[in-house]
Amino acid sequence: MVSIKKLEKFVESFYQNKDMMHNLSHIKRTLKAVKKITNYYNNIDRDLIVYSAYFHGIIYEKENLIRKFLETEGLSGEKINKIIQVSWESQKEKIPETLEGKILHDAHLIEGGTTFLIVKSLITGTLRGQTLEETIEYIEKNILGKFSCYLPETKGIYNKKEKFAKKFLEDLKENL
Repeated sequence: MVSIKKLEKFVESFYQNKDMMHNLSHIKRTLKAVKKITNYYNNIDRDLIVYSAYFHGIIYEKENLIRKFLETEGLSGEKINKIIQVSWESQKEKIPETLEGKILHDAHLIEGGTTFLIVKSLITGTLRGQTLEETIEYIEKNILGKFSCYLPETKGIYNKKEKFAKKFLEDLKENL
């Protein structure tokens, strides 16, 4: 088992230059949501989910380095492959096949609670230099109605989050 301290030390530099909504705090928020979801499941590999969460935001650019790190930590090839798979399955646009992948995927979507989709999108839009109108348009065209949770206990949470976001944006647009 790789300690959280070692995982954080390994990924720290990769997350350092990411924006404030996609840095290491994003992983910690996602893991907080994971804890809520895993209460419903007994026969899961919790370590697999934790490792995969730490690699969630860097898997697409650092997969080879992640594999090398896990090898040096003594993990088996089978375990490494599972971690890589679940890390990929956690991406919003992916359809996860494993239970652990579904848990991490859905935790990523419900991260931060009901208001967080709006908060994260507005901050990210600002960081990208978008106007408020451009950010609203981006949310409506690229986020709302585009993603789904796969676990019964998370579907309602994400639907509530999207419903709040739609109502929030309607009110905002009406009053701009």
